Amino acid sequence: MAVLLFLLWIIWNGKVNAEILLFGAALTALALLFAVKVLGYSLESERRFWRNFPLFLRYTLVLIREIFKASLAVAKLAWSADGKPDPVIVEFHSGLPADFQNALLANSITLTPGTYTLIQEGDRFVVHCLRREYADGIEVSTFVELLGKVKL
Repeated sequence: MAVLLFLLWIIWNGKVNAEILLFGAALTALALLFAVKVLGYSLESERRFWRNFPLFLRYTLVLIREIFKASLAVAKLAWSADGKPDPVIVEFHSGLPADFQNALLANSITLTPGTYTLIQEGDRFVVHCLRREYADGIEVSTFVELLGKVKL
């Protein structure tokens, strides 16, 4: 939050000099203090965010890559004369402890073409896959592996 507030200050000012940087740092500190004291914001959540930021960046890049690959596979299936869906519903447990991790996994599965999260309760998932091969290894996917490394 502090970095975001400071960057907004710089952007809104339109120029950078020592006076603007110092004044922006002071205003950012005051705004952060207000958020902690009055709004109940936790500095620990900010530390967790920055500690996990490289992992979330990598997760985002993997998600984009998987969406692209799945889009090509589903498009090939749709345009193929002999390509027929072979839908399957799979159930698995992710083994992820936090609701945040499981919700992110459920949304990532749904964002990936050819798969759809039907039910997500705790770490239990029921997923519809357009083809059987889309379900192969879903419980040990890169998504699950990366989310398992998140330090909560």
